[in-house]
Amino acid sequence: MPSIAKRGVSPISPAHGSLPETLAGSDGDSTPQKRKLRSHTLAALRDSGVADPPKRVSPRRCLNQSPNTPPKRIEKAVADKPLKPKKSPAKRLPDSLVADSKWNPRDPQQMSAVKEALHVSTLPPSVSCRDNEQKMIVDFCKGCIEHEKAGSLYVCGCPGTGKSLSMEKVKELLLYWTQEAGLQQPEVLALNCTSLSSTSEIFSKILSKYQLPKMTNKRTSALQLLQKLYSEKQQSTKLMLIIADELDYLITKDRAVLHDLFMLTTFPFSKCILVGIANAIDLADRFLPRLQSLNCKPIIVTFRAYSPEQIVRILQERLKVLPYPVFQPQALELCARKVAAASGDMRKALCICRGAIDMLEAELQESTRSPYLSMHNEDKGQQAVIMPEFSKLQEIDAVRIDHMVLALSRTFKSPVVDTIQILPQHQQIILCSAVKLFRGRQKDTTVGELYKNYLDVCKSTHIPATGFLEFSSMCRVLNDQGLLKLGQSREDKLRRIALKVDEADITFALQGVRFFRNCLQ
Repeated sequence: MPSIAKRGVSPISPAHGSLPETLAGSDGDSTPQKRKLRSHTLAALRDSGVADPPKRVSPRRCLNQSPNTPPKRIEKAVADKPLKPKKSPAKRLPDSLVADSKWNPRDPQQMSAVKEALHVSTLPPSVSCRDNEQKMIVDFCKGCIEHEKAGSLYVCGCPGTGKSLSMEKVKELLLYWTQEAGLQQPEVLALNCTSLSSTSEIFSKILSKYQLPKMTNKRTSALQLLQKLYSEKQQSTKLMLIIADELDYLITKDRAVLHDLFMLTTFPFSKCILVGIANAIDLADRFLPRLQSLNCKPIIVTFRAYSPEQIVRILQERLKVLPYPVFQPQALELCARKVAAASGDMRKALCICRGAIDMLEAELQESTRSPYLSMHNEDKGQQAVIMPEFSKLQEIDAVRIDHMVLALSRTFKSPVVDTIQILPQHQQIILCSAVKLFRGRQKDTTVGELYKNYLDVCKSTHIPATGFLEFSSMCRVLNDQGLLKLGQSREDKLRRIALKVDEADITFALQGVRFFRNCLQ
């Protein structure tokens, strides 16, 4: 049988040979001793230099200990336990941004913000699609400033092509460049020639920039004083950048003022950098031969009309300042194509977009009046029909393509558009079929191929198609009206046919009808 330990001997005494003798019985005496508590044993172990036995502590329990728990034990438990990444709650936008993410055309503040962004007088954050032209003007001015020499440049282009706006950007770039390069900044004189009381007043404006003593001889004109100033060497004279907008206003019968202005850049000590801006593209051809003979031929920078893609890009950049979409993409594209086909005038595109917003406002005003009229109606069935329509009108949150069509029709009045709009339905379908067929590189086709496309359109829209003989006669009618061009052939199916009008005119004329709008998509 296993031996039973004595009553007075501690059970842990064999495992610890170095324990003090006081923990064992005295001289093998079997006299019962007072039972020792565990706390007494641990205190004795600490006094003897023996470390505490390891004790397993749950990390989760350590984290939830009472304030009396030793901090070292809590830190050790937290360090031993691998921490899992805490999932952050789902981010929510502020209520103001969530509310403004969708345009509410009934809100007066939002409506005024949209109109202000599309106003002609509102400067855009950047001048788009004119990087090459701006670089040419800036490089010319930099060369004149670095070498301290005079020069002349002529900027021409159609109205609304960004000439004046680009010059504002050029002024900022030049002033920033001179500061970075440590060069002397030129005096800048920007004036609009239409504000002058007389054509010769431009010389007085230039002379006023120079702080010269008043001349006692009043017979000497400002032009003569400038010519004398640029003929003598003066070290204190700074370079002057003259930006003359609407330069074609200075054209007189003999063109003397215009020639004298450009001649100022040819004097030996001239410090004049002249940049003239005009809408007339042929102005340079008219006065250039004489300027060339006088050795003051200016550098010409031409601003071309905006393309449809450029107009869409500029409109989108103006609307970027708003936190919500305002126009349907198809509406902006229609406006851009029509304006680019007409003139490429960006100012006209902005006015048309504002007109489309006015069409939307008029529709909303009618929608607010219709429910009040329906409430006074005693027929409940009629009220049930009107109210759903009003609920649909309440969902208007963007300028649609039909709003843009109305705005374009008020701006552009074309006899071709009016002719297309009063055509019979099947003749309009023939034009739609031709537009869809000629959207690629193909410019003409046979009457037989156009008839097949016409049948496909009628079949997709569930409209009974006409026979080929009637189709051929309708093509001849459209040819007589100048909308289609028919060739000669023995067989009608082999006759060549092509559009004689612009595709944009057909699209513009028929976009107001949903049926044709779906056909042309």
